[in-house]
Amino acid sequence: MSASNTAESSATLGRVADLLRGRRIAFLTGAGISTDSGIPAYRGEGARTRSDPMTIQTYLGDEAARRRYWVGGHLGWRAFAQAAPNPGHLAVAAMETAGTVSGVITQNVDGLHLRAGSSHVIEVHGTMRRVLCLHCGQVFDRRDIAVQIEELNPWITVPENVALAPDGDVLPESTDGFVIPACTVCGGMLKPDVVFFGEYVPQDRFRAAESLLRSSTALIVAGSSLVVNSGVRLVDRARRRGIPLIIVNREPTRADAWADATLAAGTSDVLPALQELL
Repeated sequence: MSASNTAESSATLGRVADLLRGRRIAFLTGAGISTDSGIPAYRGEGARTRSDPMTIQTYLGDEAARRRYWVGGHLGWRAFAQAAPNPGHLAVAAMETAGTVSGVITQNVDGLHLRAGSSHVIEVHGTMRRVLCLHCGQVFDRRDIAVQIEELNPWITVPENVALAPDGDVLPESTDGFVIPACTVCGGMLKPDVVFFGEYVPQDRFRAAESLLRSSTALIVAGSSLVVNSGVRLVDRARRRGIPLIIVNREPTRADAWADATLAAGTSDVLPALQELL
C-alpha cells in the first residue's frame, strides 16, 4: 500500500471513530472476518469456487449426496475446529467488554466470536458445534457425532493439510463404504445446525438480530459482501433508522451506497485500530 493510501485510510478511520464515539455499536460479520484464521471466504480473492453447494432439498432427498456431505464435512470439521480467533475477533470481543459494542450478529458458523470472548453473539446461519435430529429434535455436540462417525468408519483418516471451504467442508476423494451417522435416540436423520442453501434463517434468530440492532445506535459490517439477503435486510433496517453505517470489507458490497464510510481493508487490521481509537 502506498503512503498516500495509508494516510487516506488513517484519515477515514479517524472520521469513523469520531462518528462512532459514544455510540452502542452492533456488528454484522461475515466470512471475511475469519480469513486470517485460515478459513477462506465464499467470495473475493482466494475464495474457492463452489459450483454445487449442498441444498436442503438435495440433502433430504439424495442419500449419496448426504453421504458425500458427511465425509467431506467430517474431514473438514476436524481441521476447521483447530482454527483460532484472529485480531479482528479479539478486537470485537474487547470492545464488547469495554461497553462499546452491544453484540455481534454473525453469518459465520465457525464459533470464533464466542471463542474470542464475545458473549452476545447471534449466529443467524447456525453453528457447526451442534447437530440436530430432524425426526425427534435431539441436539448433539458435534464432537460426539465425530466419535460416532469414526467408530462406524474406522478407516476414515484426516489428512494433515486439508483445503477448507468457509463452512468447514472439503471435497472427499471417495465416499465408498461410508456409514452415515444416525440419531442415537430414535435412529432419525441428522443434520448439522446450519442453514443450508434453500433454507430460511429461523424466525427466532432473525428477530433476535433485529432486537440487537434496535438496541444499538450504530452498525459496523465487517467481512461480509452482503450477498445473502438476511444481511441486506438487517442493513436496510439500520439505514431506515438513520443510524451510522460503517462497512469494512476488502471487496465492494451491495450496501456501499448506503454507508457513511467504507474501508476496503482487512478486518484484522482495521478493527484493532478502531478499538484503540474508541
